[in-house]
Amino acid sequence: MPAMARTLDVCIRGGGIVGHVLALLLARERLRVALVVSPPAATADVRAYALNRRSRSLLEQLRCWPPSPDATAVARMEVQETGGASVQFDAGELAVDALAWIVDVPVLEAQLAQAVRFQPQIEILDAPREDARLTVVCEGRASASRAQFGVEQEVTRYPQWAIATRLACELPHRQVACQWFTPNDILGLLPMQGESGNLVAAVWSIPSESKDELLEMPVEMFEHRIQAACEGRFGRMQLAGGRAAWPLQRVMAQRWSGQHAGRAWVLAGDAAHAVHPLAGQGLNLGLADAHALATALHGRAYWRGVDDARVLRRYERSRKADVAVMAAATDGLQQLFGRAGGPWQSLRHWGMRGFDGSGLLKRWVARQAMGQADDSASDNHNGPSGPLSLTGPA
Repeated sequence: MPAMARTLDVCIRGGGIVGHVLALLLARERLRVALVVSPPAATADVRAYALNRRSRSLLEQLRCWPPSPDATAVARMEVQETGGASVQFDAGELAVDALAWIVDVPVLEAQLAQAVRFQPQIEILDAPREDARLTVVCEGRASASRAQFGVEQEVTRYPQWAIATRLACELPHRQVACQWFTPNDILGLLPMQGESGNLVAAVWSIPSESKDELLEMPVEMFEHRIQAACEGRFGRMQLAGGRAAWPLQRVMAQRWSGQHAGRAWVLAGDAAHAVHPLAGQGLNLGLADAHALATALHGRAYWRGVDDARVLRRYERSRKADVAVMAAATDGLQQLFGRAGGPWQSLRHWGMRGFDGSGLLKRWVARQAMGQADDSASDNHNGPSGPLSLTGPA
């Protein structure tokens, strides 16, 4: 007779970064975990994520933090409205080692996959198992399981798409992350390949009607357009990867936990929420979900199971509140910088100049951005939280 499949505590549907991190966290609790992983994409991944200090601490605890040059420290950040005012943040002035770290997504995914393979509590599957006491949905924005469980979403569609790529620059980036705002688009360039690198990851939020033109544009013409958009900040630029694109929207699932066919389920990561990428919050929010869910399950009373509705609702309430704040902040910034006209531009310039010279307020915002809202400047944090003011995939 064939051996019976072992009883599962948790089945995680979705083998991205958030799913892998959650699986490793739950395995440390001696829970029996299945991780459903899809075949790898056929095209090279050009994404890079801006991670804050708490996200780094969480990945370091799992021994999955990429070494330099695959995780590049941001020493300085420059935010400016084209032809107008600007705001700068400097790690040295804030007495920290970095404002954030830009992480190469494929490298991080490979490290997490290796860690999972060596964890005996985790079983890798290519299809979900229905007998798990708890199903965690980490399938991303187009989650089939979320639809299967009848979860509706509140969706605000922006008239924009994001285009991501990588560019080799004539001038070294010197660990500077830059962001340009215009009424039509938002361009972020994130430093990669370590301290002396000249490779940047670009995330360009552009009007929806420009998407096809920019994706199909000849390489040299695209390079010229993006070089003009960043005002020649890094000299001549050459494409060093493909061009990926996705529509921008603000999304919040109405329910993050519930029951289906007598089994408990809960959402995490992009399956639960999405915000505009101008704040670079995608992975930081998702890692905060994984940490919060693992913490909730760890702290439950001994007589409550992993499928206990009260425990899952507590996780849902806490994360919904945090994500709602970030979603409102990014939405407000998108609306503010998306308004054309002299009065609006004058207001933005006045506000940016005032903020740049505000001293304590600027420092407080910077600490929030670095995930240090309630902590010292040390690296000893318990999990990811706090907004990150850098453009990145979301």
